[in-house]
Amino acid sequence: MPNDVPMVPVEVLGVRQQAHDQEIVVLLLDTAADLAVPIVIGAREASAIAMAQAGLVTPRPMTHDLLRDLLGAVGVQLERVEIVALDGGIFFAELVLSNGVRLDSRASDAIALAVRTDSPVLCSAEIIAAAGVEVVDVEQQREVERFRDFLDHVNPEDFTDPSGAGPPGEGPEEPRPGDGPDDTQP
Repeated sequence: MPNDVPMVPVEVLGVRQQAHDQEIVVLLLDTAADLAVPIVIGAREASAIAMAQAGLVTPRPMTHDLLRDLLGAVGVQLERVEIVALDGGIFFAELVLSNGVRLDSRASDAIALAVRTDSPVLCSAEIIAAAGVEVVDVEQQREVERFRDFLDHVNPEDFTDPSGAGPPGEGPEEPRPGDGPDDTQP
């Protein structure tokens, strides 16, 4: 991977199943840009990521646990994971090791290892720009909808004082002859 491509730190939000097509994705969040990169992954990789994030330990090591333990046994650390390319909908990653070695990896395997080793995950800025989707704050979206509904149904009378004084700062109007029900015309 060329060194001139900017890499952006991302947070592994977790694993989700998309409602519209039942695909399983892991979401990487670029907090600076409020963009999430969804990466389609398999059920086993999803389970491996979710279990590690939840701190669940299996009675026997899973593949990613074994890889973590192997790195520790040979005195090498995973410095970071880099999501380096997107080609035909497939994300490519590299494991950057403390001994200077870079290993090609599937993005899902790299992320599963990163969450087990508390290693940072970085993503190419180009990939974030191409595949990132805007993060929508559900509560903020609801508040905006409530405000829009308010604007659709608001009347000028809603801003008057219950005593009929009108907008703040204005006193009640003096009755004019002919305005009241008790006024009689000569």
